[in-house]
Amino acid sequence: MSMWKTNPTLEYLNELGRGSLQEHLGIEFTEIGTDYIKARMPVDHRTKQPMGLIHGGASAALSETMGSIAGVLIIEDMTKQSIVGIEINANHLSPAKSGYVYATTKPVKIGRRLQVWNTEIHDEDEKLICTSRLTTMIIEQ
Repeated sequence: MSMWKTNPTLEYLNELGRGSLQEHLGIEFTEIGTDYIKARMPVDHRTKQPMGLIHGGASAALSETMGSIAGVLIIEDMTKQSIVGIEINANHLSPAKSGYVYATTKPVKIGRRLQVWNTEIHDEDEKLICTSRLTTMIIEQ
């Protein structure tokens, strides 16, 4: 049984990011599971640092995007509540130079107001590039 309060589609998740950093960085959601979401992000001129490696900030932005979108999917009423990130931690473990990175986000803890999401980012060879933890808060609008 799915943990999501809505019945999300990939089209819906990708549409949520139109006109935002998600679109600018080329983040594309690719899979929705019962307790996880997956996305990919290109390693290109938008996401590299000057030395030609994936920028740590791009990895953190991918993680925050995924945790925030996952958080939206479990709130009760999107017209009355929204999600904000309140803390992020990212450990950059290996470089990526080209192609895509692939991220999977799963919940660590889902509370009434606070959520904690873990994201692992791998390269095309499934090497772990970054592991990140995001804490979000549900706020009333």
